[in-house]
Amino acid sequence: MFVDRLMLNTVMIITSHNKLKNYLETDLKNSISLGFVPTMGALHDGHITLMQEAISQCDFLVVSIFVNPTQFDNKSDLQKYPRNITQDVEFIKQHIDPKKLVVYAPETDDVYGNNPIAKKYGYDGLEQVMEGANRLGHFDGVGTILEFLFTIIKPDKAFFGEKDFQQLQIVKKLVEKLKLDIEIVGCPIKREAHGLAMSSRNERLTTDGRNKAALIYETLQKAAVYFKDHSIYKTQKFVEETFLNYPEFNLEYFTIASEETLKPVKRKYKNHLYRGFIVVHLEGVRLIDNIALPH
Repeated sequence: MFVDRLMLNTVMIITSHNKLKNYLETDLKNSISLGFVPTMGALHDGHITLMQEAISQCDFLVVSIFVNPTQFDNKSDLQKYPRNITQDVEFIKQHIDPKKLVVYAPETDDVYGNNPIAKKYGYDGLEQVMEGANRLGHFDGVGTILEFLFTIIKPDKAFFGEKDFQQLQIVKKLVEKLKLDIEIVGCPIKREAHGLAMSSRNERLTTDGRNKAALIYETLQKAAVYFKDHSIYKTQKFVEETFLNYPEFNLEYFTIASEETLKPVKRKYKNHLYRGFIVVHLEGVRLIDNIALPH
């Protein structure tokens, strides 16, 4: 466990939200622009891409590393989630100037006290489909931790990857609902060489499984081409039938939805933005991805 404002190889780590707030309000000049990248650790190149984009747009960066218990509906998933703060901070140092950032890595009680319970939020229906329908309470947990972090850090901009596209739209809605003066910046999906969307969960796959998982993005790309000349129903059947040929994969869902509302759609309309969302299980690991569809 790290003590407050510990310097680990010149990277400042703060474990108390009160100390973090004091540092941001007193040690940093008010005139600087502040970027924020929230993470749950197990960092990979996708996270670094977000941090690099934040540094390119802002003068200083706060990175949070916190495995948030209230956004897990599966206790086993929470327990299995990888945690290695030393490795994460070393990884950050290899890519980001330590003088331009601070890491906030709290324990659960610093965030929730003795009561790790999520608040209830309404996101105008964005939370009721796809991940929200399949992981009850997940986005309440996301909103709870982000409201806490946004209130403490008060960033000018916060950066999120489009891999969790539904979450990105919900975060934008959260900021709108709370009337926060924060710009939410969506960043393109960072992929492994064979196309698998980078995720901390990928570390739980075997080497063979990781290679096989390339099928997910390959199928999304083919579906995007197929979508140009076929209906939504036929495109969905195309994806479902593809995965039937690979019994090691368990397709939880493939949904074509409106980018704006996230609601599943049945018919195509001109000049409307659609996106295909997929969740697949492989080797007991739940993998998500999405792709913009032609319009």
